[in-house]
Amino acid sequence: MKAIMTKTLLSLLAGCAGLALAALAPPAQAQGSGSATIDAIKARGALVCGTSADLPGFAVLNERGEYRGLYTDFCRGVAAALLGDANKVRFVATTYANRLTALQTGEIDILSSNTTWTQPREASLGLLFTGVLFYDGQGFMVAKKLGVTSIRELDGASVCVQPGTTTEKNLADFFRASNMKLNPVVIESVEEIRNAMTGGRCDAFTVGTSTLAAFRAGLGSRADDFIVLPELISKEPLGPVVRKGDDKFFDLVRWTQNAMHLGEEFGITRENIGQHMNDPRPDVQRLLGVSGDFGTPMGAPVGWAANILRQVGNYAEIWDRNVAPMGLPRGRNTLYTEGGLQYAPPVR
Repeated sequence: MKAIMTKTLLSLLAGCAGLALAALAPPAQAQGSGSATIDAIKARGALVCGTSADLPGFAVLNERGEYRGLYTDFCRGVAAALLGDANKVRFVATTYANRLTALQTGEIDILSSNTTWTQPREASLGLLFTGVLFYDGQGFMVAKKLGVTSIRELDGASVCVQPGTTTEKNLADFFRASNMKLNPVVIESVEEIRNAMTGGRCDAFTVGTSTLAAFRAGLGSRADDFIVLPELISKEPLGPVVRKGDDKFFDLVRWTQNAMHLGEEFGITRENIGQHMNDPRPDVQRLLGVSGDFGTPMGAPVGWAANILRQVGNYAEIWDRNVAPMGLPRGRNTLYTEGGLQYAPPVR
């Protein structure tokens, strides 16, 4: 009898231990579990991409009513990966003030714009950056007639800056730390800033160098009246943003960018991708879906990366057709093989 009771007690203790361990273990998530974002995109037949409408080279609405630029082509890449068609994107013009809220509330599926990756935006706002699409830094543009050659000469200057941005905070921090007097002129509209600069209301305009290049290009014949000063006061890693809590969609967006970098690294372009379908390199075969299935775990078809590269192109291609014409060098945005910061993990 005593032996039976002891055996029963041990069984009960083992069962309790198992229940305790199960309670402590993270909930299991099946490999093929659904994604609310991906399901919504497939149901409507289009990706909803929030972006800018007035950043030449990066995101601009042209005279034909088409969105063009590095950021908008990235969204086309996501659509190609998920839906098999780069044209299945609905663009929504966002502002610096409403862009993050639009993503939080589900008005857009993804934000692809001049948005800096910062700790509070991930830790406090329920958002995730999927990578750095463009490595930038905050600079200053001034009128040539002022004779200014350094930002240290801007003590007491009136500086145009857009509200609700990291740029506004960086500007205040820099002037305060440098014991310089600042007269900020806070304007959201790029068109109004253009008028303020050409009309002399602002001595300088500060924002990321990508935006400065786009802004200066938008001045047309007046572009040569302004110069961009050489110093930078911040690092601005700009990248696509999605909502937290949907790992599968996060993976898809992150790997869309990785596929663009790997395509450039392997020399795969829109023109020659057909030839690379017979490429003997195992890394290329896996990327293009010739061997293995790396799309299904992300909710995408087997040929997800091939669709991106065939329809949109690799990173160099979207850079060359959108950003290069403005004269902005790739610099830190070149591949790691050329001394840059863009580096993609392998598909294997």
